[in-house]
This record gives sequence, structure tokens and C-alpha cells, in this order.
Amino acid sequence: MAWQTDSAITVTAGGKQLEARCYGPPPGERPTVVMLHEGLGSVGLWRDFPRKLADETGWGVFCFSRAGYGNSEPVDLPRPLDYMTREAVDVLPDVLHAIGFKEGILLGHSDGATIAAIYGGSVQDHRVRGLVLIAPHFFTEPEGLASIAEARNAYGAGLREKLARHHADVDVAFKGWNDAWLDPGFKEWNVEEVIDYLRIPVLAMQGRNDQYGTLKQIEAIESRIYSPADVEIIEDSRHAPFLDQPEKTLAAVAEFVARLDRIEHTQVEMA
Repeated sequence: MAWQTDSAITVTAGGKQLEARCYGPPPGERPTVVMLHEGLGSVGLWRDFPRKLADETGWGVFCFSRAGYGNSEPVDLPRPLDYMTREAVDVLPDVLHAIGFKEGILLGHSDGATIAAIYGGSVQDHRVRGLVLIAPHFFTEPEGLASIAEARNAYGAGLREKLARHHADVDVAFKGWNDAWLDPGFKEWNVEEVIDYLRIPVLAMQGRNDQYGTLKQIEAIESRIYSPADVEIIEDSRHAPFLDQPEKTLAAVAEFVARLDRIEHTQVEMA
């Protein structure tokens, strides 16, 4: 894949063609932030956050739409209930290989944050120096499932039309996420143990008024993690702090990245 700043490109991962976009310097020149979107997200739904992140940090930023989202190839439904683990273990390695990833961090939102955490706790990859987990979920909660059920009702009352602007097959994008989370078997879903295996710095962020998860998700990180963890609870924000409070979210991520840069620079000097 040729790194083309601020241009629509495609990568092949997991046997699918995925839409993608990159900003800033390519891997090898500077570290890279790889962004993983939420359960209804896509490249476009990050809005201008990736570009601002590249400008603020000086790092490269790469975002892509997972199969079944945006303009990426579709997937067969129903999605397996362990789809986030499959994305982390079977697909994300292909993505990192396709872009020539050298070093950097994974930044995920919601489902994407969970995928990033699973990768960090399941795959030994010393190139990944840190994780930014925005509104991650490690287990189901009644409050979150209730909001997902409300989203199903909203889908037939105007939400479908809004999402159709960002997904080539909006029904696959929505049902793949919504049907999995509302499957009776998904109530027992729990991937908390991946936190136990994280050995890299983590920035965990959540909106105070997140409708899809309580602060118990963040507390799970604080109580189980062995590596350094910073927590940012964003006031006046729901599930997407990078949209509700973009300046605060950008500042927190940029500070985390700058700190990693300082640590890496110190280690190089000591060596």
C-alpha cells in the first residue's frame, strides 16, 4: 500500500477490501496512530478528528472501515458473537502489515477500543507502544443493552437515513452490530481478562454521560491493569467524546502521545 496523505485508499485485510485514509507522515518517518471505529462507525464518521490528531502530534494517522462498514466490502450476517476478538486476532494483523506499521499506538472507540484492547492483550507485538481506549466495553451491562435496544427502534424512525450517508450497505452495518449485541447469548459476553495481559501504557477515556456503558468499564481497567493507565472522564459528553468535546479529547490524546515520545527518546539516549 502506498501511503497517500489525505486520500481515499484501500487495503486488503481478512480477505476483504477495506476503505481507508491516512494523514501525516508514513510509517518509518514517524510513529503511527491506527484508529479503530465504533460499532456503527466508518472512516467518514471520525469527521476531522484524524486530521487534527496528525496535525497536533506530528505522527501519522491511519483509519479504516472494517468489513461491513463504510465503503468496505460487506460481510455475511449474522456476525459471530465473538466478532471483536476475530477482528483483533484475524484482521488487524493484516491491516498493520498492509500499511507497513513500524511503531505507534492503537486508538479505538467503543467496539474499536475493545478490539484494540484484545489485540494488546492477546497478540505479542512490540511495535504497539500504547493504547488509547475511548468508551471501551469489556462486558455487557443492562444500561448499555437497553440503549442498543432503543437504537433498534430509532433505526426505523430516521436513524437509517442518517447512517446511510456513511455506509454503502447500511442494513449490514447496523444489523451486524445491533443483532449481535441483542442476541440472548451475548449477555454473557466478557473479555475482561485481556486487561490482565496488557503491558503497555493505556489512556482510557469515557464520556460522563455515556449511554452505552457505565464507568464500571473504566474501573475494570483501573483494577486489573499492571501497566501504567491514565483515565480521563470527559464531562458534558456521551458515547463519543471526540465529537461532543473534541478539544478536550484531542488534548488528552496528544499529551499521551507526547509522553510516549519522551519515553522513547529517553530510552534511545540511554541505549
